[in-house]
Amino acid sequence: MASASSFAPPKLADFILTERLGSGTYATVYKAYRKGDSREVVAVKVVAKKTLNKASTENLLTEIEILKTVRHPHIVQLKDFQWDAENIYLILEWSSGGDLSRFIRSRRILPERVARRFLQQIACALQFLHERNISHLDLKPQNILLSGSALKLADFGFAQYMSPWDEQSVLRGSPLYMAPEMVCRRQYDSRVDLWSVGVILYEALFGRAPFASRSYAELEEKIRSNQPIELPPGARVSKDCRDLLLRLLERNPDARITFAEFFTHPFVDLEHMPSAESLVKAKELVLQAIQKDQEGERSAALSLYCSALEHFVPAIHYETDRQRKDALRQKVSQYVSRAEELKALVASDNRLSFEEARTSRDVLREMSRDQPRLQAALEMASTAIAKEESGLDDHVALDVYQQCLGELLLLLAAEPQGRRRELLHSEIKSLMTRAEYLKKHIMMQETQRDVSLDREPLADSVRSSCCLQ
Repeated sequence: MASASSFAPPKLADFILTERLGSGTYATVYKAYRKGDSREVVAVKVVAKKTLNKASTENLLTEIEILKTVRHPHIVQLKDFQWDAENIYLILEWSSGGDLSRFIRSRRILPERVARRFLQQIACALQFLHERNISHLDLKPQNILLSGSALKLADFGFAQYMSPWDEQSVLRGSPLYMAPEMVCRRQYDSRVDLWSVGVILYEALFGRAPFASRSYAELEEKIRSNQPIELPPGARVSKDCRDLLLRLLERNPDARITFAEFFTHPFVDLEHMPSAESLVKAKELVLQAIQKDQEGERSAALSLYCSALEHFVPAIHYETDRQRKDALRQKVSQYVSRAEELKALVASDNRLSFEEARTSRDVLREMSRDQPRLQAALEMASTAIAKEESGLDDHVALDVYQQCLGELLLLLAAEPQGRRRELLHSEIKSLMTRAEYLKKHIMMQETQRDVSLDREPLADSVRSSCCLQ
């Protein structure tokens, strides 16, 4: 079946191999068409038998075994495999948009909201693999393909079945994306995949990997260093994004974020990942919001509208039909408008209680002169309120609210029964109300931006970069 010429693509009975897409030590990948009426487009990974040694043969068999058993929307599908006297052929699902590395280079850096959508899809695939004790061990942008607006993990040539307690020492993958414990040839486990995810996210946001170097020696020196990873000076990323990056890029695997923590991290936010269920969840919540709205329960209605919008935006991203997408956008704009009206009404309802709380706060401050820690926490609360009322940076104001509430809750737990405890409890309730209100305000602003800003940020940016459709 294979061609005698080393320059022409090999010949397969059921496929016509055309352009070469890329090649490595053991394999070359071609674009191909299935013969017959369907003309289905596929990618064919051709592995020359003569290049295989014992280790690479075992890797190839494991790759085939894994890909034969996994079916996931964010993992490239193995459709078939064949062989002849010279080659082994893996017939793989076709991804029309190239790889993530090319996409990042074409745009230099990705907006955080786009990087987050990509990260959610990577996390979803990794969660599926982790549940089956499969580690990829070669995660990098070149091994993540784009198909429309969907990402798909590819190239499982180094993948292994690894239980959480399994350890290995074999060097696998690409040095720029390898975890320090692997580069330093120490025992490592599946947590090396989390380090690689951190490098990919860093590169997407800042246009380069954290250890970008001019030579392998320089790269190895940076990786072996004990210096903690730092974000580029002036990096403008959200608090959750910064937290996740630094926890993924923790040199010590025992201190690195765990898989369970990664899948539930607020920046990953798999609950609001675009999926077939997004619209169903959104519709259920908006019906509840409308009911509460009709019953005059403004605050409850506002909370439900906000929860619904957190699922509507992913539903817009997931929808591929242009007409349905536009209709959905119009509906979401209506819900945002009603939520804005409710927000104004709730703010009016809250204004009086906020003023009453101000008087109680002054009394509490007087009663806390002998408690410097409580005085400091109350001062932080005043700073949060001032920042919120200035309207200059809602995210900063919310961060200060969360810090002071964390401190005040600890103090409340240690406070004995009495008038000061009652005032402290009331103050915490008031601050929580303000923080919740501010959180809803931020969420609605981001929803409006996602719905209106360049209409569909992820899919449109993929199309413009990769000339799709």
